[in-house]
Amino acid sequence: MPSSEQPGQRRVPLRWKIAALAAATACLVVAAVGVLVHLWTVQDIHQRARAQALNTLYSAMDVHRRTGALTDGAELDPPALPAPLRHLADGARHTAQDDRVDGNLGPSVWAAQRVDGPDSPVLAFQVNMSPELHELRRLDVAMALASLLALAAATPVAVYGAGLLARRLREVSATARRISAGDLDARTGPTGGRDEVADIAATVDLMADDLSRRLRTERRFTADVAHELRTPVGGLLATVDLLPAGETEDLLRARVRDLRALVEDLLEISRLDGGAERPVTARVPLGAVVTEAVARAGPQTEVVVTTSGTVAVVETDPRRLERIVGNLVVNAHRHGATPVRVTVDGRTVVVRDHGPGFPPDLLRDGPRRFHTGAAERGSGHGLGLTIALGQARVLGADLRLDNAPDGGAVATLNLPA
Repeated sequence: MPSSEQPGQRRVPLRWKIAALAAATACLVVAAVGVLVHLWTVQDIHQRARAQALNTLYSAMDVHRRTGALTDGAELDPPALPAPLRHLADGARHTAQDDRVDGNLGPSVWAAQRVDGPDSPVLAFQVNMSPELHELRRLDVAMALASLLALAAATPVAVYGAGLLARRLREVSATARRISAGDLDARTGPTGGRDEVADIAATVDLMADDLSRRLRTERRFTADVAHELRTPVGGLLATVDLLPAGETEDLLRARVRDLRALVEDLLEISRLDGGAERPVTARVPLGAVVTEAVARAGPQTEVVVTTSGTVAVVETDPRRLERIVGNLVVNAHRHGATPVRVTVDGRTVVVRDHGPGFPPDLLRDGPRRFHTGAAERGSGHGLGLTIALGQARVLGADLRLDNAPDGGAVATLNLPA
């Protein structure tokens, strides 16, 4: 399955993306809660200090008016009294905040009231907020530490949960890759949840069921058609033998043989698709088998058996190996250009021509059936490469199609050890 990842880009696993998103969300929540708690606590400290200052000033004023004494720490015209409270014009009580800090004193809240008349002294009381603000700083530190601990504990849980989700998605992706590679029996099955991932897995399995059913129907149709055509084609070939010799007889015989070859190819493809083919292996000299296959495929093909390889004898199915090499050589002559060279090196067989090379869609998607590289029949390739790839899979070999840098198609067959 092709990957959408561009060269040079590093793929970030989904589990880390989800974990990072969860951590970022937790940090935002913690920051918002911390700011709200801090602001609410600061406002509460100021309100309580203001209320305490007013209540104490009320009691001190009552005692001062009755006895003339100063109680509860109240003062008359104290030097540190804020300027707004020095010029009170009436007998109402007023408060003001003093942000000055002197050692452990401050910030503070003052409450003041004139004793009697506009020219009387001002009775004031100061509430120091330093202890409460110190406790607020300790509260901020405690909340920060608790948030870090909670984040440290929550991140592994988020990573674990994201890993479970990513593992289920990887199972679905692996199933899709196996189906794309040709394994029509691949299924994801239950993924252990009732969510969108389970829906995706069920959809992929349903798609695989439908695709498998359609492909099996197509393969069965191809096999049935090939079997049904085999008898009349054989009859046609026998009938051609009864015609008098001549140009017409030769032309008909060639066309009937082409039709018979097509029917045999269709039968071979249906057997390969059905998975019924099994190799009959034997230890054979690879160079000799390839040389014989090339000789049967046609002339004007150079065979080079190198001596650098350490394996001269391989265990494989010689009939299928000849079929693969023959199809590759025929394809090179039909759609490429001479010189065509076949190189045998160890367990590797390379067929190289000097034509225009394989089309880009063939290299991307593989050979397509019932298409040929001839211009009069459209783009693509016929059954030869399809059969070669199928026979290579039966042998457990790797057949790669590529284009040479200096032009020409290159087919590389690597036989298994």
